[in-house]
Amino acid sequence: MNGRAVVLNEPAQGIRSLVQGVDWFEGLADTEQFEVLRDLAGFCIQARATSVDGSESIRRAGIRPTHTPAVLVTRGRLIEQLTKIINLPQDERVKAFRLLVALLGVADERRRVRFCAGGCGHAWHHLRTGADTETATA
Repeated sequence: MNGRAVVLNEPAQGIRSLVQGVDWFEGLADTEQFEVLRDLAGFCIQARATSVDGSESIRRAGIRPTHTPAVLVTRGRLIEQLTKIINLPQDERVKAFRLLVALLGVADERRRVRFCAGGCGHAWHHLRTGADTETATA
């Protein structure tokens, strides 16, 4: 698993705080921020996120339900809405990051319970065991 995937999965799983994730994200160049949002959207799809996850994701992200990313995530047709979220203007990126990290967390928790409770080979589900921690702190 690459370093970026670890950095994004850690706040989604509560291993690192969302504030630490935001600090890291804000330090990235504009192009890198877009790439991170794109990667997060892909991870959300992989984790089988749905629009139903939107309300809990908004709560966890600490953004208002009236913020643009929050409105979009609850509108249905999630893949289409994720595309809109990752293409929001620069001043919406931190809110989008917070929301997508939270969405990944919500969807991944459900996936763990349904499909991985008996163990799995997903590297991102074993971050707490110390695997990939050198990469995460790099």
